[in-house]
Order: sequence, then structure tokens, then C-alpha cells
Amino acid sequence: MAVSVRASILLTTTVSSLFLPSVTMAASSDAENAALRREIAAMHREMMGEIHRLQARVDKYEHASAPQNHRLARKPHTLIAGNEDDAQPRFREDPVVPVNNGPRSPNESRIALPESPVQSWGAFKAASAKDESVDVGGIKIGFPKGRPTIASDDKAYAFSIGLLAQEDFGGFMGVGQRGHESAGNFNKFTENARRLRLYLSWRYKDWVVNVTPDFGANNSDGNVSLFEANLNYTGLHNTTLTVGYFQPRMEEDSAERSGAFEFLERPTIVDLVRNIAGGVGRFSVGGEHYEKRWLVAGYFTGQKYGDRTNTTTITDSQTGGVFRATGRPYVSKNIDVHVGVGATAAFKVNQTGSGRNYTALKDNPEVPLGETQLLTSGALTNISQVWAAGPQFGFRYKKFLLKGEYYHIGVQHDNVAGNATLPSLNFDGWYVAANYTLLGHGRGYNEKIGAFTTPGVEYDFDPAKGHWGALEISGRWSVTDLRTSGTTINSAGTLVAADGKTGGNKQTVWQGGLNWYPNQHIKIMLDYTHFSVSSAAGVSTDLLGRSGNAVVGRVQAAF
Repeated sequence: MAVSVRASILLTTTVSSLFLPSVTMAASSDAENAALRREIAAMHREMMGEIHRLQARVDKYEHASAPQNHRLARKPHTLIAGNEDDAQPRFREDPVVPVNNGPRSPNESRIALPESPVQSWGAFKAASAKDESVDVGGIKIGFPKGRPTIASDDKAYAFSIGLLAQEDFGGFMGVGQRGHESAGNFNKFTENARRLRLYLSWRYKDWVVNVTPDFGANNSDGNVSLFEANLNYTGLHNTTLTVGYFQPRMEEDSAERSGAFEFLERPTIVDLVRNIAGGVGRFSVGGEHYEKRWLVAGYFTGQKYGDRTNTTTITDSQTGGVFRATGRPYVSKNIDVHVGVGATAAFKVNQTGSGRNYTALKDNPEVPLGETQLLTSGALTNISQVWAAGPQFGFRYKKFLLKGEYYHIGVQHDNVAGNATLPSLNFDGWYVAANYTLLGHGRGYNEKIGAFTTPGVEYDFDPAKGHWGALEISGRWSVTDLRTSGTTINSAGTLVAADGKTGGNKQTVWQGGLNWYPNQHIKIMLDYTHFSVSSAAGVSTDLLGRSGNAVVGRVQAAF
């Protein structure tokens, strides 16, 4: 329409400019031409007025159409300094979308776990699309699961910071020494920063680097170490390949992640076997693959982070391996059955100035307050290999969960180095745990880790509306037996030690726990523990045996 109006105006103007002078010249001598000229002048004025009105309508039409047709170039916007009396600029603010405080579905309600499996690039993009974010110059800034995340528009580049903070406090009761034994370290009340981890993650598409310092890396305050530093590739379907300092997991309880534990700590037998060739900060090369009904994982492993700092005489570092396979033979809305097997082996342990010795078979009574370790196998010297293997089982019915694991540990001596025919040592341990969710969604199964995970917070804590978060109660019985027997013969055929006892002992622990989740990021735990440890044949502080009780609480924050 604008083009046709402009053409009409141009044609009329041209005709007027050519026709009017000719008429004027032809009628210059005619008296009647004066009246004609006045009439033509009036018509010209009227025509020019009409042209101006048409031009105004054209300009108005083009101005209204430009935002829709994008035919008009925008003038550049220039910022200039204003006086302090001038009106201050205001930036547009999008309406605030309220946080979902409930109700949540079971999958949406799970507790935030910073140690979740590494996402592929596709999964990361899909997850990020559901989260609220701010777009600043092609960079997206958001807080998925409360974790600050900066990503490029296409999510190819990303950086995020996660957190797991656990503060424990409590003490022991009735752990007095027997006879003339030393009392040991069993505080009536003390505190411990158990885990203070910052999860730093860098991504380029399917390549992800994780670096996690830990400022609460042990059972006593003040220990600072490294939880992980590894490179991951996630470009294969449901598969993560890893190299670097990592925690390969062969047990169901470890696979749950430390932020999702039913109790403050793992059962003792799980702690012992996971540290043979796995554990926190272990050099690992391998990967894992999962499907809806099964998972398989395998890693070649080396020494732990800090080994050569703690023991400067290491001349040959450890090598080993970790393997795990799980399945779900039956799955329904109300029932989940988990079965699995885990195996680990140190093909050779660290060789130091005193030979190849193994000192990791000892533990506390499953209470993380820096207490004396009563359970021990005794000194294990001239060791060639250490291995462990065992089954896993779990059964969920609605909000009730029952699970257990059993592991057998075998120790092979280096008879050449020891100049004796030393027997293989065999140890055992197991646990059975039961859990029931009182409030919120019950514990569910996560096929990505091949293990059960936390309860779900259907509604955030809000007493005014009758919402109390999630609440669960748990019980556990665990036994670890490090006693063994055999016959030790030296190279000359002489009996060295009748029955070959290592001096190890047996520990039994009964625990009850209550966990409250006011929201998806905060967890408050309270555990009661009763433990009993048999005598240790002169290698520990409990020569006459020891028993006691502990009450410990924990406050946890996870993002």
C-alpha cells in the first residue's frame, strides 16, 4: 500500500510541473487567463494539502508496520552520562517464579546429592532446560538443585560449584576400661567436621573435569585432603569413563553416596573392603554402564592420593582392581528387588622400607568422632595380595526397605620374602539394615547408581500449613570378624605359631537412627549406637574386650 501511494503522489507532482507552465504561457495574453490562473493556483494549493495529508498517513502506516515486518533499521542506542537530577534508568525485571515447595512427585522430591553420577551433555542440556536461569550476553546463570551453574547458550561450556557440609556432635557413655587397660579416646562430648567438600566441575560438551577438595576428610577435625580430581567422558549411551583420583564403588552402601546414608557412617565391613583397592581419592581408570534393570562397573586402580607423602619410603606403588554388577529381577510400583555382587583386589600392596605390609584392616565402632579404633586384625606383614568379594541384596515394599551385604576378605602372604610357609588369612563381615519412611515419599531405587537413594520431600517444612518435610527411622546390625587361625611354618620346617592367630578380634554393632529432611537440601540425623568388641590378643587397648554406647547427631547441607 505504501508503494502505490508514493507512486500516485510522484505521478501527480510530475504532471502538475509539466502541465501548469504550458497553460500559463498559452493564455498569457488572454484576459480570461487571470481567472484561470487563480483557479489553478487554488487547485494546486488544495492538491499540495492532500499530498501532505497522504504523506502523513504513509509515515504513520510505515511506523506501525516496522516492528512486525522488520523492514526499518533500528537506530543505534547510545548511552550518555546524565545529570544527577535526571531520572535514573530501570532495567526490566522478569516476574519471579515461585520455588516449588510441594507437592512434588517421588522423582522430583529426592534430596540433592552433589556426588550424583556425571551427566552426559544431552542429559545436562535436558536438565538445564527445566531449571530457571538468567540469560546475560549469551551466558546462562542458574541454580539447578541449588548449585550455582554458569553455562554457554548451547550448554557446551559449563562450570558449577556444589557443596556437602556435615557437622557431627555427640559423645560416648559406659566405655570405661577394664582391669588396668588404658581408657582410650572416648569423649563424653565432642564435635567433628566430618565432610566439608566443594565440588568444582568444568564441562566442555561430553568432557567433564571434577576437582573436589575436602576440608573435613577424616574422623578428627583439622584434616584437609582431596576427595577427587578426575576427567570423565560421557559421550557413550548411559556410560561414564573416568581417569584420575576417584572413588570406585563396589558396595551398595557406598554407591548410595555419603549424603544419602541411613546412618552416620557405613558398616565396618563395607569400610574395610572398599579401602582394599578403592576408597576416596584412589587413582582409577575405568567406567560404568547402566540400563533400567542392571549396572556393571570396573576399574583398574593404583595408590591413594597422599600415599607417598604419608609414607616417603614407598618404592613400588599398589595396583589393584574393583568390579561391581547389579540387577533388578523384579520391579513394580510398590516393590523393588536389588541383587548384586562386588569384588576388589590389591594385586600388590605398597612396598615401603619395611616391605609389603597391610595395615588397613582396623576400624572404629561406626561412630565418626575420632575415637580409639578397637577392631584390628593385628599386624599383617609380607603381604602379596589382599582381596574381597561378596553378594548384595535389597528389597523395598512401598515405604519399607530391607537390605544387607556380606563380604569375605582373603590375605595372601609373600612366603619368599617372609622365609616361611604362611597360611592364607580369611576374614568375614556382614550387615542387615531396615528402614521405614514415616513422612514423605519412601526411599527409591536409582538405576544410574545401582542402589537405593534418599526419601523424598513431598512438601517443604511449613508447620503453618501442616507440612513437616520427610522423616525416616532405621535400624542396623553389623558384624566384622577379623579373627583367623592356621599353621605357620618357617623354611626349616619348624612350627612358628600354633594355630597361627593374628591377634585379630570381632566387633558387633547395633544402631538405631532417625533422619529428618525439612527440605531437599538440609538433613538432620540422630544415631544411637551400642557396640561390643572382643579381646584383641595384645594388639589393641581392649585386651579384656570392650563395650559401650554413643549418641551422635549430624547437621548436613547439600547443593
